[in-house]
Amino acid sequence: MQNQGYRIIPVNPRIEECLGEKAYATLLDVPEKIDIVNIFRRPEFVEGVVDQAIQLRVPGIWMQEDVVHERAAEKARKAGIFVVMDRCILKEHRARLR
Repeated sequence: MQNQGYRIIPVNPRIEECLGEKAYATLLDVPEKIDIVNIFRRPEFVEGVVDQAIQLRVPGIWMQEDVVHERAAEKARKAGIFVVMDRCILKEHRARLR
């Protein structure tokens, strides 16, 4: 996605940097506006990420392949957030921009 011009800000409390970008421990620590949260976490961790995204009023949440959490998705939708579950954002991007 970076090769397509997208900026990726990693959020992971266990790393300091990834993909040439400073990493942050939580979404709430990111000092910039976030356009989409791409979740690469096991389903049991999704709701906490979604709660932070709601707090930040992020417009979109994308859960990668095999990441499904219906309750968190519904909570996000009720907050006005666009939600995609169980899809690879890179595969979808490639399919639409061929």
